[in-house]
Amino acid sequence: MKSIRELYRIGTGPSSSHTMGPRNAAEHFLARHPEAKSFEVTLYGSLAATGKGHMTDVAILETLEPAAPTTIIWEPTTFLKFHPNGMLFKSKDEAGTVTEEWTVFSVGGGALAEEGTHQADSPDVYDMATMTDILKWCQRTGRSYWEYVEKCEGPGIWDYLSEVWSTMKAAVERGIDNEGILPGPLNLQRKAYKYYIRSTGYKDNLRSRGLVFAYALAVSEENAAGGKIVTAPTCGSCGVVPGVLYHLAKSRDFSETRMLHALATAGLFGNIVKENASISGAEVGCQGEVGVACAMASAAACQLFGGSASQIEYAAEMGLEHHLGMTCDPICGLVQIPCIERNAYAAARALDSNIFSTFSDGVHRVSFDKVVQVMKQTGHDLPSLYKETAEGGLAKDFTQME
Repeated sequence: MKSIRELYRIGTGPSSSHTMGPRNAAEHFLARHPEAKSFEVTLYGSLAATGKGHMTDVAILETLEPAAPTTIIWEPTTFLKFHPNGMLFKSKDEAGTVTEEWTVFSVGGGALAEEGTHQADSPDVYDMATMTDILKWCQRTGRSYWEYVEKCEGPGIWDYLSEVWSTMKAAVERGIDNEGILPGPLNLQRKAYKYYIRSTGYKDNLRSRGLVFAYALAVSEENAAGGKIVTAPTCGSCGVVPGVLYHLAKSRDFSETRMLHALATAGLFGNIVKENASISGAEVGCQGEVGVACAMASAAACQLFGGSASQIEYAAEMGLEHHLGMTCDPICGLVQIPCIERNAYAAARALDSNIFSTFSDGVHRVSFDKVVQVMKQTGHDLPSLYKETAEGGLAKDFTQME
C-alpha cells in the first residue's frame, strides 16, 4: 500500500481525476518528449464527457502548448476497459510522424496508472493493506492507528502532514472570506461566508452544526473556483475532512500534534479504500469520493475524542456504509451541484458517526473492510450514466437558468 502522501495531494481544483491527474500525465509526457514538435491527446469516457466542465483541456494545454502545438480529441462514448478516465498521448516530429503513444488513466486523487498496474513510480510502504489486520495490530501492541502510520512512513511524515494541515486551514479561511459567483454556466453563489455569519446567531448546538457546514462549504467552493486545496481523498470531496478538523481545532483547542495524528489516521482509512476499491467517482460514483471522505473524517473525529481502535474503525465504517450507492451526477459536469452541498452534509454526518460510535463499545457486525468490498461492487454495478458522465441522475435534462 502506498504512502498517504499519494492520498493527500496539494494542488488546484476543481477535480483530482479530471484536472490534477491529466495535468500530471501531461507533465510526465512532456518530460519524456521535450523535443516534440506537436502533441495530440485523446480523452476517453468520463474524461471526455465532463472534461470541459472540469477544465481538463485547460490543464493539458497549459502544460503542453508552451512546448509545442497541442490538439485535443474528445471521445465521450468510448470507454477503455481498464478505467473510465483514459487518455492517449501522442508526440510527433516535424513531419507529423508519431514518435510515441502512451495510454494512461487518471484513477482518482490525482494518481495515474497504466493498464494492469497500480500507480507507477511509487513504492509500497505499508506491510498491511486491510483494516482488519491493522486493527488487530493496534489491539495486540496497544498502539494507535497514527503510530502504525509513523512506523511505516517514518518520522518525516509529520512534516508533510503539517504542510497538508496548513493548506487545509488556509483553504477554509480563504473560502470564508470570499464572496461572489463560482466559475461556470451555473452562476452559483458562494454560501460559506453566509453560513458562517448566520451560525454565530445561534446557541451552541446549532452554532456548531452551522460552523461545520460553513467550513466544509468554504473549502469546496475554493476547489470549485480552482483554488489551492488538498485531495482528501479527492478534489470533489476535499471539504469534508478539513471542515470537520478545522471546526474541532477551533472549538476544542486541540493541539497541532493531535490534529496531525488525526490526519494520519484519516489518511490510513482513505488509503485502505484506495488500495482495495477506488476513490474515483468515474469508477464507483460519489460513494468513493464523499463517502470515503466521510469515513476519513469520522475516524479522525473519533480519535480526537479519545475513541478506542475499535470505536474509530466503527465510526469510519458508518461514515462509508451510509453513503453506499451514492451516484456521481454533476450538473453540467461541474464540481458544484450537488458536490458542494454533499461535502457539508458529509462533514455533519462524520460528527454524528463519531458520537454514535463513542456511545458504543466498538463491537459491530459489519467491518470496514466488508463495506469497502461492497462499495467496490456497488460502484461497478452502477450504470455509467451515474458515474461522472453528467448524463443521468440530477444532471439529466437540466435546464440552465438564464
